[in-house]
Amino acid sequence: MSNVFLQNSFLKGDVTAPPSKSAAHRALICSFLAGGGTVNPIIPSKDMQATVGVINALKKNNSTLNCIESGSTMRFMIPVAAALGRSVTFVGQGSLLSRTAGEYLTLLPKHNVNIEGNGYLPLTISGQLKNGSFEVAGDVSSQYITGLLLALACLEGDSAVILTTPMQSKPYVDMTVKIMGDYGVEVCESDFGYLVHGGQQFKKLDYTVEGDWSQAAFFLAAGAINGDVCVTGLDMSSAQGDKAIVDVLKAFGADVRCNENSVTVKKSKMHGAAVNAENIPDLVPIIAVTAAFAQGDTVISGAERLRYKESDRIESVVSNLRALGAEVTETEDGMIIHGGKQLKGARLKGFNLSLIHI
Repeated sequence: MSNVFLQNSFLKGDVTAPPSKSAAHRALICSFLAGGGTVNPIIPSKDMQATVGVINALKKNNSTLNCIESGSTMRFMIPVAAALGRSVTFVGQGSLLSRTAGEYLTLLPKHNVNIEGNGYLPLTISGQLKNGSFEVAGDVSSQYITGLLLALACLEGDSAVILTTPMQSKPYVDMTVKIMGDYGVEVCESDFGYLVHGGQQFKKLDYTVEGDWSQAAFFLAAGAINGDVCVTGLDMSSAQGDKAIVDVLKAFGADVRCNENSVTVKKSKMHGAAVNAENIPDLVPIIAVTAAFAQGDTVISGAERLRYKESDRIESVVSNLRALGAEVTETEDGMIIHGGKQLKGARLKGFNLSLIHI
């Protein structure tokens, strides 16, 4: 268990956004399916280690694929391995053991894939995935849809992903479609979902991973709260949903200035706002912190899926904000932050890291 000590500070200067983990997952898989090319830069995280490790294991024809604690790796690579006709067992550790791949239990056996398991790891698959129509609930996890799109492009015949409920977190699927397009594979969006023509080939190329808007959001919010921060290395035309942090900060009344590849945010007098987080769930923690420094009430809604991440992120954010002296009301799908209260130093739980704030 680690402790981190923080003191009051004014943040001023430039910072380069680290590479997007979400984009890197997708590019690594596309590069693998292309049979070559590089993907850079990549942050040395366990999630990246998981995807790289599973890809290397498939290259070596290993029968065990370790997803470590990466839900993205698990849900992306199960249908990809099935499309390649591999007989493999997916394993993991820690919090991933409580996260499900259950949608595949009924979906993939309809298309010639045998699955042994109850939807949780370990899970064993065998059989060659066949093309066809795949009916998927859009409000469970966009990761299933991404996994299917990546896999179906490898098959000979055409396939359709039919959404049986409205999709949540659509920007993540938009990112998948965009990156697959970069690798020369077309996915057609339609009124029913997505159409993928079979027989397509991923092209080999050296891929540059764009800056991560999710991590940039923390620096940008820090600038709005108490600083003057410029984050560089950002793509203003990015398909990343968390690019929405720019609009959210503007809704708070923050001083935000955008250039071609950078965003600058300065300390601002902010007011409360209404934020629907249905498509930007990963931004909820930093939006909530920003709201604590804004005068008036901020309502965050549409984030109920955060309760089923590595921890219940709604409960954890509310708990830590209250420890700092913020007035917060927890709701079923988010929270209401009654901003403008004087915050204090506190010992916070990091839900993997003990954090002491002074």
